[in-house]
Amino acid sequence: MQPKSIRNFCIIAHIDHGKSTLADRLMEISWTLEKRELQSQTLDNMDLERERGITIKLTPVRMEWKGIELNLIDTPGHVDFQYEVSRSLASVEGAILVVDATQWIEAQTLSNVYLAIENDLEIIPVLNKIDLPSADVERVSEEIINLLGCKKEDILSVSAKTGLNVESVLDAVIARVPEPKKLSRTSELLPHESNENEPAAKKALIFDSQYDSYKWVVTYLKLFSGEIRKGDKLELINTGAKMEALEVGCFRPKYSPTNVLYEGEIGYVVTGLKSIIDARVGDTVFSGPEESKHAITGFKRITPYIFAGVYPVDTDEYPKMKDAVEKLQLNDSSLVTEHEASPALGYGFRCGFLGLLHLDIVKERLWREHGMDVIITSPQVTYKVLITGDKVAAYPRCNPELIEFEGRTCTYIWISNPEDLPKPGTYIHIEEPIAKVEMITPNEYIGNLMNLSQERRGVFKNQTYLDANRVVLHYEIPMSELVGDFYDDLKSLSSGYASLHYEPIKYKIDDIVKMDIRVAWDVVDAFSMMVHRARGRTLGGRICEKLKDNIPKAQFAIAIQAAIGNDVIAREDISALRKDVTAKLYGGDITRKRKLLEKQKEGKKKMKQFGRVSIPSETFINILKK
Repeated sequence: MQPKSIRNFCIIAHIDHGKSTLADRLMEISWTLEKRELQSQTLDNMDLERERGITIKLTPVRMEWKGIELNLIDTPGHVDFQYEVSRSLASVEGAILVVDATQWIEAQTLSNVYLAIENDLEIIPVLNKIDLPSADVERVSEEIINLLGCKKEDILSVSAKTGLNVESVLDAVIARVPEPKKLSRTSELLPHESNENEPAAKKALIFDSQYDSYKWVVTYLKLFSGEIRKGDKLELINTGAKMEALEVGCFRPKYSPTNVLYEGEIGYVVTGLKSIIDARVGDTVFSGPEESKHAITGFKRITPYIFAGVYPVDTDEYPKMKDAVEKLQLNDSSLVTEHEASPALGYGFRCGFLGLLHLDIVKERLWREHGMDVIITSPQVTYKVLITGDKVAAYPRCNPELIEFEGRTCTYIWISNPEDLPKPGTYIHIEEPIAKVEMITPNEYIGNLMNLSQERRGVFKNQTYLDANRVVLHYEIPMSELVGDFYDDLKSLSSGYASLHYEPIKYKIDDIVKMDIRVAWDVVDAFSMMVHRARGRTLGGRICEKLKDNIPKAQFAIAIQAAIGNDVIAREDISALRKDVTAKLYGGDITRKRKLLEKQKEGKKKMKQFGRVSIPSETFINILKK
């Protein structure tokens, strides 16, 4: 197959703008699948994707149209799966940008456009859902023209649901998307015709990897140079894993074995590897002379944005949960885990997620696929702590790094668990992650969203107008303020019309402290969290109120406190459960009752001093479960 007969492209859009439906129609008109094999959202394989109406995992498929091989990658639309989108964009030369004619340009639309431009892709704008009565083709077309700087005739108006004008999309892909790029000898991407001396090495970029019960690890890749045939000996440049191509093929959309993968094609290789960790997304598959052994530009490791503890509700089910998490990781390479133990919750895992939706999806999959009901602790972002001296050995699990700071040797540690924070006075400062935030909103809600951003310690950068009625607000807001209820508040304050996109951009020094929750003067580790000192009183008060409503009364008064160091910043009290010790008395002098009441009072005083509160597991579930 010659590269000039191949077109690689993906579909990008905001959530629910019709990516998966358009993919269905493209497969139908190209006869990739028969009509009886098609269903709604054919490329969304998980039941969870169909129920929520969102794409969670990218899915490739090969089609043929007018003698040209078309390789499509259907990508997720949510910000939490941006890593998969970025790897997909690195594997193609063009992108179909789908915009809903009834909902206009949204925040994730802008984000995907920026990613496509960074990857130097040819963007084909497609206006979808033009058959609906509420579609405003003229106004949305104007927004697209202002965003891309294209001409009105470059915009394709279609209805993916009915199939109206969908054939023009495939024609535009053939006409506008360039043929596959080639590699220079330093593995930089070049236009296909610009490299006269072809590299002899076989090189491919892994944009996804899956674990199959029968085939083991299957890598999804884009072949940039050479050919890969069954039986070829290959290696991965970044992990060093050696493998053999037990099977090669393409997607239709299920695995379809072929004799060979040609340069420029998208396909899969059955590696024979047993661990998906060895075949990381973004790695380079290589075979050839040592002097050509350079990774394809753009490789980076997955960096989780938030962390949370995940524990089984029944502590006896830890072995079952361990097995479930390991199986889940085989098909979710972005899930990062390590073992963790809590005095209150028992054995569990510290898990890294790409966002709150990713966290929710993992929790749901644990329940649906493995029958595991879990407790999830408060999500925490990753902080950087600067410590004086060479203390690398003291923090092996915190990814320590030696640096020079103000002329002295210091150590940076990354912490996501409040228990890993060194004692106050032993570190120089704490840095928290800052996100670049874009909010698209109608004009009438600008004030509401500005107030919300300022309450969450946001720094206003600028604002740009999409048209006379809609504006994009640009802020820098700490990630810790976004992982809570920020999105819910944004939707509430804008009556559901605003949309949000964010991405971490830097770390910044601020007054970050550890807040402990004490129950009867005992610190409960499961409720500890890192907070900004100015927000500690508000957050601590909320947790104390929830605990007061969920902890049952005891024979003595229980104090619930939120504390930063030795300073109590919030408190609630649960009154003692009083037993009527005089119920069995009859007649006699009043002093008999007083004697019993005094004895009860002394007993309660002693219990208050030495008694311990046993917090029921249901309380942890009510407070921590998301």
